[in-house]
Amino acid sequence: MNIAVVGLSHKTAPVEIREKLSIPEAQIESAIAHLLSYPHIDEVAILSTCNRLEIYIVTPEIEYGIREVTQFLAEYSKLLTPSLRQHLFTLLHDDAVMHVLRVAAGLDSLVLGEGQILAQVKHTHKLGQQYNGIKTILNRLFKQALTAGKRVRTETSIGTGAVSISSAAVELAHLKVDNLAASRVAILGAGKMSRLLVQHLISKGAVQITILNRSRDRALELTKQFPEQPIKIHLLSEMLSVIAESDLVFTSTSSTDPILDRAKLEMVLEPHQPLMLFDISVPRNVHTDVNDLANVQAFNVDDLKAVVAQNYESRRQMAQEAEKILDEEGEAFDIWWRSLETVTTISCLRNKIETIREQELQKALSRLGSEFGDKHQEVIEALTKGIVNKILHDPMVQLRAQQDVEARRRCMQTLQMLFNLDAEEQFS
Repeated sequence: MNIAVVGLSHKTAPVEIREKLSIPEAQIESAIAHLLSYPHIDEVAILSTCNRLEIYIVTPEIEYGIREVTQFLAEYSKLLTPSLRQHLFTLLHDDAVMHVLRVAAGLDSLVLGEGQILAQVKHTHKLGQQYNGIKTILNRLFKQALTAGKRVRTETSIGTGAVSISSAAVELAHLKVDNLAASRVAILGAGKMSRLLVQHLISKGAVQITILNRSRDRALELTKQFPEQPIKIHLLSEMLSVIAESDLVFTSTSSTDPILDRAKLEMVLEPHQPLMLFDISVPRNVHTDVNDLANVQAFNVDDLKAVVAQNYESRRQMAQEAEKILDEEGEAFDIWWRSLETVTTISCLRNKIETIREQELQKALSRLGSEFGDKHQEVIEALTKGIVNKILHDPMVQLRAQQDVEARRRCMQTLQMLFNLDAEEQFS
């Protein structure tokens, strides 16, 4: 079996490509089922965020497995394979393992050290198990990644301070606006990204904040986390009237289509009324045609890169400390992976001994004759099974526990020779 990851991210594809390959949670189950229907994909997990889509697979044939994932992505995005392929990256086994560890630790994020990605990796693991995409190998890999991400956050300082897409968006707004305290701010959406937006806006001095959401209850729940702030609440249906009274608008909804475009803004904005839009959603909430309005400035997640670059140098040293932790977790996974080599030998040895036990038991029972009752047969059956289990116990434990790769292989070769377990028999 082989591990591979095929995907694209903010490093390989612009937002207009990433949004075509964003898979909402409601479609994850069908996407996993579709991928598992391919003949060369045995396990699959899908990590879909605003900055990446990554499909992790376990496959017996690496070339065919990757080809099947690429076919799925082309069909899903409705992009021609050649144009899609230029944005994809493919990583195999050791590189795939280290990649998911780095992703969980926030080292591959647009904002170095971003904390939200760990929860997203955890959710990917949960959905993969729920929809039967994640089995033995990916289960172990994602558990290792979650452990790595938690260790990086507790053993280094890389996650301190403003390290999220939301914080970068607020930082960009702070650079563009002279006085956030005097600015009227509207936030569309009331999810985790919006909560972080509120948190960072307040830290930068913003006091005139309005939350708009489809559900008033969820918006109210968000405002309760900031009891000292006079945050206003409106339903998303009142969006245009609120925007008409705003200076800055941040969009972070789960809509898969733009909810703001030039026509809507022209309806409510005065001819020379300035407005700044910060769209941190993928797929984008703001249509590109708003850029045709002279008084409107629109920014999306790709525009945050300049802000992020300013903070990168201060975090680089912490990232090097984190890499050491990831090396340890990667080695731990590798030890487990290599221990799987023993499974076939152990299974073959047990099957051979069990066959001998059953044959010899039948010979003994036939000699004892029919007067030998069922109760006696059960006792002898249990006796012979107990003897076999006790004889095999120590060799199996020692073989599994052997961490040195060469030593373990020598042990397996010795067992194969002593018990005449040839290669064909092992894999039959």
